Amino acid sequence: MSARNIKFVDGEYYHVYNRGVDKRDIFIDEEDFSRFMQSIKEFNDIEPIGSIYENSFNNSFNNQSPKLLVSIVCFCLNQNHFHFIFRQESERGIEKFMQRLGGYPKYFNNKYKRSGALFQGKFKAKHIVDNKYLLNLSVYVNLNDKVHQLGCQAPKLMKSSWEEFVDQKMSSFCRKDIVLGQFENQSDYKKFALNLLPILILNKKESRDLED
Repeated sequence: MSARNIKFVDGEYYHVYNRGVDKRDIFIDEEDFSRFMQSIKEFNDIEPIGSIYENSFNNSFNNQSPKLLVSIVCFCLNQNHFHFIFRQESERGIEKFMQRLGGYPKYFNNKYKRSGALFQGKFKAKHIVDNKYLLNLSVYVNLNDKVHQLGCQAPKLMKSSWEEFVDQKMSSFCRKDIVLGQFENQSDYKKFALNLLPILILNKKESRDLED
């Protein structure tokens, strides 16, 4: 997963995404979402932890504060693709983190008695070059189903960090403060996001640059 025309730099932000091969579903049920979310939480550590199964026997894990590979600003898991905004925190952090998430296809294939690739090649990544792009992209990721205007056709199996961004009571592993710290409060961010949404929908119709 390391060969691509982009250099990952510590402290910089990146949009990282991929989809299922042949646009196939990569999440079939809630257990699949839970397994992927667990991978996101546990593998974001500069120290190798082994497999999730092996780590379940490590009683000290929850008492330690890991040195992060990446800060996760926001995310969206759709039934056949995913989006992240990362800030790289350690050398080759994004590549190492995504390589560890590469264990999910093995879980998926074992569960559903299939073989072969699950994702459409190497993960895709784009450098987030300025703060305006970061803020706009956070809305694109958080409200991805609405950007695509899925409406009632939106898959039931979908998770994003949107609710965590607009609900003070919800905790998260996301570094929401990177975005929310630029607004007076969560309500202001919600207003900003909903005002930007029609523009993102229009841009999506005119250009598939963000994903293609």
